[in-house]
Amino acid sequence: MYQPLADKIRPLELDDMVGQQHIIGEGGLLRRILESGHIPNMIFYGPSGVGKTTLAQIIANKTDRRLVKLNATTASTADIKGVVSELDTLLAPQGVLLYLDEIQYFNKKQQQSLLEFIESGKITLIASTTENPYFYVYNAILSRSTIFEFKQVSPAEVAKALRRAFQLCARERHLKIALEEGVVDHVAQGCGGDVRKGINAVELLCAASPVVEGTMQVTLADARQASQKSAMRYDREGDAHFDILSALMKSMRGSDPDAALHYLARLLEAGDLIGACRRILCSASEDVGLAYPMAVPIVKACVDSAMQLGLPEAQLPLAEAVILLATWPKSNSSYSAIAAARADVKAGKIWDIPRELQNVHADGAGFEREQGYLYPHDFPGHWVKQQYLPDGLKNVRYYQYGDNKTEQQVKAYWEQVKKK
Repeated sequence: MYQPLADKIRPLELDDMVGQQHIIGEGGLLRRILESGHIPNMIFYGPSGVGKTTLAQIIANKTDRRLVKLNATTASTADIKGVVSELDTLLAPQGVLLYLDEIQYFNKKQQQSLLEFIESGKITLIASTTENPYFYVYNAILSRSTIFEFKQVSPAEVAKALRRAFQLCARERHLKIALEEGVVDHVAQGCGGDVRKGINAVELLCAASPVVEGTMQVTLADARQASQKSAMRYDREGDAHFDILSALMKSMRGSDPDAALHYLARLLEAGDLIGACRRILCSASEDVGLAYPMAVPIVKACVDSAMQLGLPEAQLPLAEAVILLATWPKSNSSYSAIAAARADVKAGKIWDIPRELQNVHADGAGFEREQGYLYPHDFPGHWVKQQYLPDGLKNVRYYQYGDNKTEQQVKAYWEQVKKK
């Protein structure tokens, strides 16, 4: 029966795992927990192919509990009942260690059906998810579990696993192996931190490589074909989608055009034109704002051009917009002002509008009153002192002029007008 190489080479000990040294390395919290012999309920959170399933199996091997594996994409309530039925029987005298993969696909009722047994300790839950557990796992499960975040594995760590995989392939076929310089590094870089994906590429290369005098000849050219585009981690509904969008906007805000272009390129390579456009439009007002008000119409024109052109040509106006936003002076004065105003409104600070500003035409018959509104254009400088905010907010200041040249010029203008 065929067994994938990634499964054959799966580590059986913590020391054989690559990556995740922040939790399983010497002195790591999870390593210390496992060495104590007390296995709590845990949720493993992180991208695919970084060792979540492997670590769960290592834990299962070190416990005397019966291991039951369920995948939430295919499991049903009947499967959960089957696990519960084994409790307190000869099948599971010490309880059950339940490994639940992709827990985000279990609905609330299915997750809650485990609560009673998790709380009593009869079921120890080790769940894994590629999605943020605070969004997809219900609070009752979260409060009874410890969350460990798994990170993308570095190319140097992936390379260790790839070399073992190449050697195993050669041994199984009773052959020697010749790796062209750069093969391992290229696959390690190209798999995007997904060890499983890298090992799958190794398996493909070993199957396709020619054998010359008892030696597999693995070439860099083949490695490039086997790992093309594999570094892309992207799911329009998942965390990677929002992480890249967030990184794009924060790079523009942080005035780093190179980083901003990098994240734009990742979005465009994944075909997410709309997501990129929305963040770029938002940054024009939120981050550049009044430091350069013309950024809004310029960026809007770039986005409109991109949407009309489509990919790949859309990359040109979007790159122009991203570079402009990343390199122009910044001001969030308008963002801060509207945030402060909305906070007051949400807090119920919505007193009566001053009579001078009310719509006099809305007064009913027999209820007409003098409004007292002063028309600013009738006064020098098109300004006259009068109250616009409700009485309860009379002296509130939401807008503070930014320290950029544009806003300081406007500030100086109004100070001069109002002094006169």
